[in-house]
Amino acid sequence: MSTALVLAGGGVTGIAWEIGLLLGLRDRGVDLVGTADLVVGTSAGAAVGAQVLAPGTDLVDLYDRQLSDEHGEITPVVDMDRLMAAMASAVGVEGGPPDATARAAVGAVAMAAETVDEAVRRAVIAGRLPSHEWPARRLLVTAVDAATGELAVFDAGSGVGLVDAVAASCAVPAVWPPVTIGDRRYIDGGVRTMANADLAAGHDTIVVLAPMPGASEAVLAAEVAALEAGGARVTVLVADEAALAAMGQNPLDAAFRRPAAEEGRRQGRGVDVGGLG
Repeated sequence: MSTALVLAGGGVTGIAWEIGLLLGLRDRGVDLVGTADLVVGTSAGAAVGAQVLAPGTDLVDLYDRQLSDEHGEITPVVDMDRLMAAMASAVGVEGGPPDATARAAVGAVAMAAETVDEAVRRAVIAGRLPSHEWPARRLLVTAVDAATGELAVFDAGSGVGLVDAVAASCAVPAVWPPVTIGDRRYIDGGVRTMANADLAAGHDTIVVLAPMPGASEAVLAAEVAALEAGGARVTVLVADEAALAAMGQNPLDAAFRRPAAEEGRRQGRGVDVGGLG
């Protein structure tokens, strides 16, 4: 029986929550990282996937990093209402198929926005990752072509470095610069959907971690329904009320990493994962 772990977007606090949740699950004997044949990572989830699959890295160490006051993150001032409205426009009508034209429009906004220098942002991503080499286990990292709106999926065979792939997946439009890879520029994979769970099709058991599905909740529900129609057993884990409160109002605020991680671990120790443990 094959298992896929899908890690959705959710900002810096989403990274902390996902790592905490994975550790909380392992605390009670459910090792999703150890058993996954495939990991799909989008935005924050791409960073988490690259971290948890890095050789010689343990969840306890990654969790402890989230508890530390020391970090290399840049915390931007974000108009969350405007950002979520832009992301919602890219995923189309409720439950409907994402629209590449709408995503390209978001890409145009991203390419025109004033942000930190691309090299500065890349250094932040590089600092997040314990290893800059693709893991031995299969990892898919999603991004969106800023010009065409088309989905891009990077893996170990794509010829794209892991740091660049994760940076592209985490390039929140109008907050961080689009990432240049070859002659293309890429933005956050969450502009397509926050989880891109459809990429896990073909696996028997699929677990989706979605810190804050928000405007993409209907799209995620449609992805899950399609996976279940294909015969998969799908479990979706989202941040509960206490965890969401701990994350604060700005998911890119690194000051909330510790409470987000702690709430994730607390939640992981008690959630149902469809009979996996």
